Amino acid sequence: MPVHYDLAGDSAVLTFDNPPLNVLGQAMRADLARAIAQAAADRPARLILRGAGRNFVAGADAREFDGPPLDPQLNEVLDALAALPFPTIAAIHGAALGGGLEIALACRFRIAHPSATLGLPEVTLGIVPGAGGTQRLPRLVGMAAALDLLGQGRSVTAAEAESLGLIDLIADDPMAAARGVDTQTLLRALCADDRPPPAPDEAAVAAAHARADRRAPGQVAPHRAIELVATSAQEPIKAALTRERATFLDLRGSDQARALRHVFFAERAAMAQGKAWPAPAPEIARAVVVGGGNMGAAIAYALLSAGLVVRVVETDAAALDRARDNIAGLVAQGRKRGALTDAGAAELQARLSLAVGYDDLPAADLAIEAAYEDMAVKQAIFAALQDALPDSTILATNTSYLDIDLLAQGIRQPGRFLGLHFFAPAHVMKLLEIVRGEATSDQTLGAAFRLARKLGKVPVLAGVCDGFIGNRILARYRHAADILLLEGALPAQVDAAMRGFGMAMGPYEAQDMSGLDIAYANRRRQNLRDRADHRYVPIADHLVERCRRLGRKSGAGWYDYDAEGRAQPSDEVTQAILSASRDAGITRVALPAEGIAERLVLAMIAEATRILAEGIAAAPRDIDLVLVHGYGFPRWRGGLMHHADRLTPARILSRIEALAKDDPLSWSVPPLLRQLADEGRDFTSLNPSA
Repeated sequence: MPVHYDLAGDSAVLTFDNPPLNVLGQAMRADLARAIAQAAADRPARLILRGAGRNFVAGADAREFDGPPLDPQLNEVLDALAALPFPTIAAIHGAALGGGLEIALACRFRIAHPSATLGLPEVTLGIVPGAGGTQRLPRLVGMAAALDLLGQGRSVTAAEAESLGLIDLIADDPMAAARGVDTQTLLRALCADDRPPPAPDEAAVAAAHARADRRAPGQVAPHRAIELVATSAQEPIKAALTRERATFLDLRGSDQARALRHVFFAERAAMAQGKAWPAPAPEIARAVVVGGGNMGAAIAYALLSAGLVVRVVETDAAALDRARDNIAGLVAQGRKRGALTDAGAAELQARLSLAVGYDDLPAADLAIEAAYEDMAVKQAIFAALQDALPDSTILATNTSYLDIDLLAQGIRQPGRFLGLHFFAPAHVMKLLEIVRGEATSDQTLGAAFRLARKLGKVPVLAGVCDGFIGNRILARYRHAADILLLEGALPAQVDAAMRGFGMAMGPYEAQDMSGLDIAYANRRRQNLRDRADHRYVPIADHLVERCRRLGRKSGAGWYDYDAEGRAQPSDEVTQAILSASRDAGITRVALPAEGIAERLVLAMIAEATRILAEGIAAAPRDIDLVLVHGYGFPRWRGGLMHHADRLTPARILSRIEALAKDDPLSWSVPPLLRQLADEGRDFTSLNPSA
């Protein structure tokens, strides 16, 4: 049974035992209800609630949310817990999250281990707490603190929880402490339901809404949670709890909640992939990074932050000094953010060494090159690395586009070679594309997936093609946007349309961040200007070649930038666009924001469908993770392919067929899309069953 109830003397202990996380599924709720009823009959002097294993209760079983609500409902069970006429104590260790924390909130007294984590993260799954969290929490910690925690779904440590008043005591042995709390202290402890409501705080409510707009744009649940917390100061608790439950049930089946659950389970599936590969021997503990520019330094810092010993290699003393400064800057940022203590920073830097050239390289489990995108340069690096390191060292390229099978041709034992495509900034962005070459061994892949887990990355396996998964879709997205410029749009309109859709940035402001010269070099490498199968748009090349507009780093790209870095529309860019339209014989027309967003999303879906058909991505959900974690696609839309299923393959097919009639060089129907539409299937049907 997932809940055990034991009465010994005048005390009772209720134990949650549903490994590995003590998740609150239907069976556990039913057992909990029976145990509470038994306790009500026994009337012990105190009832202690604890979790078996490593956690108290880590939340609800989100898999249930895709079906109808199952009885007993947690809110009814916890109302019965809160109504017990004797002291109840939550003895918390590990995670008390979501419904787990709501259980603790329904108790009169809370004790936590110093390492415990407490929080109500429901808004990150598109819902609100549905069993008292929005009403009992503010009665314990006050309006402002409850808004902060609930509006962001933020978790706290035991120390912060104690300072807020969320828990009453921190103890190394919560069970022993629960047994030892004196009776008078327990009798004075009131259930949250019997405590006075928090004082109204309109300023804190307004600030919470503004914070939600900044941090979770487009998402509904944070605002609904904030509204519920505000009602805790205005309504009797029974009425407010009824309102909370209705809101929870309303959001539970919403499109946003389904999308956010999809991403959550896709992330879990991605992290579990590491178990499918042979265990590496040895584990990656020592690494070499070739190149200490912005990307290489960030990769090195990410490795150092995960506990690895790292050597950074540069070409000369000046480059080495820049690499040292780059890493020192990242360490300083970590200290400023509070991610590193002074002692932690010193320990991290003690594991870092830098050197010019490959002489006397220490033995390493992994070597990553982070040089610029030039095949000959990268081949020379790997030739030097394999001469300087043991044949057991895994060799990885951080290339964004180049053919890793060509890079592997000169490598002894090519099974140890693969792509590890980090995203800038590499110490922040969670996505890691693990690129499997023709010769890459399963053991090498296993080591890569385990490294991703150590780094806290979301790993996605990709096959070999130009741009792999993400950058191949990005190239099609940008090309479709450039065609819209020819037809009547301007960069600011396109960017605004895509931000309105939910993208973190529009394509042109993002390109200004990365640099126009990077995409320019890639177009030249592919010879897109002269290819008969490609509709060439000259605007971006003109900005680089004629205007020397390279983006923010040059003070001008698709936008002009003032001394403070603020973007302004550029007359020079507008004139270049208008001239390109005239040269192409195109009569410009006004394009609505909805039409702009639709065209660009359709272009991405079409390219992603081809990527699936070619086996470059193993599953639609992998593409969703790439777009969400690497390219700012809105998480609340569930990723690109989940969103495609909302549109339906049949509707997408119809729209692409219409676009192909007007522009057959840019648009064609992917055969897989037609197959899905004809068979009445969706992209989700292509995901492996979990």
